[in-house]
Amino acid sequence: MDGSVEPGDLGRLHDDLNAEYARLLDIVSGFDQRLLTIKGWGVTLSLATLGLGFQQNHYGLFLVAAASGVAFWLLEAFTKAHQVHYYPRMRAIELTAYTLFSVAMPDGGRASSPLIDWGWWVADDPVRPDGRHVDPAVPESWESPSSWWSKQPWFFGHVMFPHVVAFVLGTLLFVLGLLGVFDQI
Repeated sequence: MDGSVEPGDLGRLHDDLNAEYARLLDIVSGFDQRLLTIKGWGVTLSLATLGLGFQQNHYGLFLVAAASGVAFWLLEAFTKAHQVHYYPRMRAIELTAYTLFSVAMPDGGRASSPLIDWGWWVADDPVRPDGRHVDPAVPESWESPSSWWSKQPWFFGHVMFPHVVAFVLGTLLFVLGLLGVFDQI
């Protein structure tokens, strides 16, 4: 093969990339629904167990609430980690589409589609940690954030809350129960 592009190859590639991107978007959206379900179950179980601990006057249930908070926190973090694995491919498709299929705009810039992942990445602050200002219309390759904390989904605020609250509150109430603050059981 001499590396030449046959007529129609770019069209097929464009269609294949769009189809793959749409499928990836469906998969990522499906994870969002699972994450909401996990969060809902976690909050319900933890709060119900805390309430039951007070109702039954049994501080051991506070430990159960703390343990369920940790369990759902980890479950949500692992699910989020699986979801994040799809982002580099989404960005690669966006970059390929921009490189091969972008069109010139009257203002001298270029436009392409899709840019969902890139648009989300630059929405809050187009200035990168290294001080570079990025163009929201020109995707760059996917790079995970460099800090160790940012690579750990269990430390993402939207993943750990409210599970961390259930863990801390359940643990605190359990320790207070052990110290005799509550009636003896």
